[in-house]
Amino acid sequence: MDLIAAGTPLAAVIDAYRTCELATLTKDGAPVAWPTSGLRRDDGTILLTTSIGYPQKAFNVRRDGRVALLFSDPTASGLDAPEQILVRGVAKCPEEIHTEPDGDLGRLWALLMERQPASQKYLNWPTTKMTDFYYMRLLIDVAPVEVVTRPLPATENAGLAGSELLGAEVLAQYRSVVLIAVDAEGAPLLVRTTVTAEADGYRVEVPAGVPVAAGPAGLLVHRHDDKLWSLHNANVRGSLTRDDAGWLLRPSRLVEPGARHRASLLDPIRIGRECQATTRRYLDRRNLARPAVPWDAYRAIRASLPKP
Repeated sequence: MDLIAAGTPLAAVIDAYRTCELATLTKDGAPVAWPTSGLRRDDGTILLTTSIGYPQKAFNVRRDGRVALLFSDPTASGLDAPEQILVRGVAKCPEEIHTEPDGDLGRLWALLMERQPASQKYLNWPTTKMTDFYYMRLLIDVAPVEVVTRPLPATENAGLAGSELLGAEVLAQYRSVVLIAVDAEGAPLLVRTTVTAEADGYRVEVPAGVPVAAGPAGLLVHRHDDKLWSLHNANVRGSLTRDDAGWLLRPSRLVEPGARHRASLLDPIRIGRECQATTRRYLDRRNLARPAVPWDAYRAIRASLPKP
């Protein structure tokens, strides 16, 4: 855990990144990943959270604690030519739902509100009537066991514009992708790299020393602006195979929350309703009352921050 503890060479770099990619394992052992933001503690552990409106990461961690985090999108970090940093470790996610912004969770909320000032509007009435699930958090604690640094890709995705491959229209908007894969032991791993469109799938440039294994895999793309807003993410899932030319990912499914590359004005309403429904199911299945959110505590954090 002291691999990225306070004072280590990588600690300040990780702290500067606004987001990271988190990979977990599904019930059938397939790796999945989405962007998230977390807090590196001084002891070298990492605190992540997820709302009970988006509990799948928690379910995956409780079933298999092997995770991978990749710090690879330096947007708004202020870093000059940083490397990508892969952190592999073991995660735990207790059942307790946290609504009080105290301790390390309070530090994380303050960091998120400062870096993403647009999110502060969720604390205004009557928005609070629709977004209380956002503040009902499950804590994911990650204990690193391996840290690897690599250069960010020097090339760009190629041949995606005009390709008929599933997901090509979305991937074509990005210069690089994050490969989501597993190693020979089935543990998740991540690497930011580039792909080229071929007739049968995406040719993936896998850097030397990355121990990928054939099997279920995916390609993740995401973006945010300098204020952690204008968000978009998508995931092309499929199978990764090895042939004479290298590694090929054959796509089978595109997952794009919100479908932001073809956004609708009704998307926020639809997504909010879906999250509220998921929140009700999460609580009902555990016979839990809906937690009360201490809005004044969150507004006190907001008031303590520099004005955006």
